[in-house]
Amino acid sequence: LHKSIPRVETRYFITIYEEEELKNDVLLRFAKLDFNLLQMLHKQELTEVSMWWKDLDFVTTLPYARDRAVECYFWTVGVYAEPQYSEARVMLAKTIAMISIVDDTFDAYGIVKELEVYTDAIQRWDINQIDRLPDYMKISYKVLLDLYKDYETELSKDGRSEVVHYAKERMKEIVRNYFVEAKWFIEGYMPPVSEYLNNRLATSTYYLLTTTSYLGMKCANKEDFEWLTKNPKILEANVTLCRVIDDIATYEVEKGRGQIATGIECYMRDYGVSTEEAMEKFQEMAEIAWKDVNEGILRPTPVSAKILTRILNLARIIDVTYLHNQDGYTHPEKVLKPHIIALVVDSIEI
Repeated sequence: LHKSIPRVETRYFITIYEEEELKNDVLLRFAKLDFNLLQMLHKQELTEVSMWWKDLDFVTTLPYARDRAVECYFWTVGVYAEPQYSEARVMLAKTIAMISIVDDTFDAYGIVKELEVYTDAIQRWDINQIDRLPDYMKISYKVLLDLYKDYETELSKDGRSEVVHYAKERMKEIVRNYFVEAKWFIEGYMPPVSEYLNNRLATSTYYLLTTTSYLGMKCANKEDFEWLTKNPKILEANVTLCRVIDDIATYEVEKGRGQIATGIECYMRDYGVSTEEAMEKFQEMAEIAWKDVNEGILRPTPVSAKILTRILNLARIIDVTYLHNQDGYTHPEKVLKPHIIALVVDSIEI
């Protein structure tokens, strides 16, 4: 249960409790009403995110990119389901959807020269750079800059617009690392596993997503963001967890499309071990990372429990999304679909 998404477990526990002989009918009814009322808010947010995504029309203009707006929103419910984080969920869902577009641009479509210009343009973060880009990159570049401008406008209402800077810097960081990976793939370069992990930890997206998850939290102040920039142990553990679990789940697919710079392959070459042994090592790294996350939750820190819980919940999402070493994000029908239906489609009968 500790590694499960709280909102998912809430839904299933209500069903289980309903079968108990000694159940409290008043409590059960209250739990159902509470779940359904909050679900109504989640449905409204999902509609907002879906309409935003539909209006962008990436499915037509960028057909190489994954169409995962619903799955992106599901992740945000895993990070924080409470009603006071409505704005935060919408912001995080849009960011996850956009980073998926950027990732697919580097991973599945762009050529090195184009990607180099794209990377530089994002580092400069200036709409005047758009004319340097090929047409298909102009689309995502403008949307990306507009999105963060919208965040600044929204947060300025509470005098918090300055914290968007931290999320921008994480976005720039991940793009730099995406470019390194793209060159590895195109050049057929297999780095030492230490070099691989040094770069790939950033492209796990969890530095970016953790920072972004705080944007819509009014309780998150500048000091919390500063704490996060120092990459505390709990954050490093969570990023490592995401990276190694993803590497295990996507290994066969990446190998099948000719990608040699995978974590498993790099480890096998460096240490002269079999695929199974490399998988076991990565699983061991994941278990150690989980222990470090748990330690970080329990030990005194300069930040509040509300801040730390986002990191814990992001770790939980990884365990659910990549259950039984399946890539539930790329193939949501295998893992995430039942949870999505339970959380944001089907209400509980009273």
